[in-house]
Amino acid sequence: MSDGPDKESKTEEATEKKISDAMEKGNLPVSREAPILASIAAFLVIMVFVAIPSGSKLVAFLSALLDKPEEWRLNSAQDARQLFGIVGLAVGAALLPVFIIIPTAGILASVLQNAPRMVFDRIQPQFSRVSIAKGWTRIFGASGRVEFLKSVFKFAAASIIVFMMFFRSSHFFVDTIITEPSQLPELIRSNITRLLASVTIAVTALAAFDLAWARIHWRSELRMTKQEIKDEHKQAEGDPLLKARLRSLGRDRARQRMIASVPTATLIVANPTHFSVALRYSPAKDPAPIVVAKGQDLIALKIREIASTHDIPVFENVELARALYKQVQVNNAIAPEFYKAVAELIQFVNVRRK
Repeated sequence: MSDGPDKESKTEEATEKKISDAMEKGNLPVSREAPILASIAAFLVIMVFVAIPSGSKLVAFLSALLDKPEEWRLNSAQDARQLFGIVGLAVGAALLPVFIIIPTAGILASVLQNAPRMVFDRIQPQFSRVSIAKGWTRIFGASGRVEFLKSVFKFAAASIIVFMMFFRSSHFFVDTIITEPSQLPELIRSNITRLLASVTIAVTALAAFDLAWARIHWRSELRMTKQEIKDEHKQAEGDPLLKARLRSLGRDRARQRMIASVPTATLIVANPTHFSVALRYSPAKDPAPIVVAKGQDLIALKIREIASTHDIPVFENVELARALYKQVQVNNAIAPEFYKAVAELIQFVNVRRK
């Protein structure tokens, strides 16, 4: 079957299992524009808040170095290495925010999209990565077309912004020529800041589109055929671990419903701690006493605890409690052979209530 009909037949949304398997294999929606936006925004922050103090310190250091060259000895290679080391430290201190803030912003933009995880399958060699047919599909497929449109948008936006700021009028170049050398760095910084602000706005719109597209495309790639969903259901139903888990969940829910029915009981028959059977008898609607809950050990103690909270009488009868526990299921009426023993207990409860 070719890729075209196969994709056309994938009309069903991916199941939770398919999505979970894809995430475990590292197949996650990722926007490539988000880290670029974060880096540009970080550079803008540096130009606005960091460039002036860092640049001022560097300019002051270099000015002192050039104004008083006689203070620096260059009589030997050791003196030259020391001078280069001091200059390198000054330049490094000025550029340190750039080396920290920009990579950190890019990494955070990637991490915040999806939690990082180690997936060795992603780094294993795959023939599809060097396949000409697969590469042709990637280039001219939906992803390739979107990447091409994004590149065109970025080129057009950058060209328009640069033209509007620097070439629409010649003020920038004229100001650069007539500005005093001491004011030239501030002029360049202010114009670069304006340029970065404009680029940030354009890239923000592109990143928002790319984030939405990455998730929509990821979902579409994970779509399944109806047959795949049927096969997955069959596999899930045949999985013994899953079936055991479902049975366990069913027992837990049934136990919770049973415990919730204890407050409706008329009396509790116990052995004193190992077995507890909760009986309900309402002559108007029950033809015979009904077992609403029963339990052993911890559940038996829980039934007695609830009975104590709701002032339900508890009768300790070892033989009767064991027999009721073994022979009568929850929500079933007791057998006729228990009528006499249970009737005596119910009569005692009625007398006590009167």
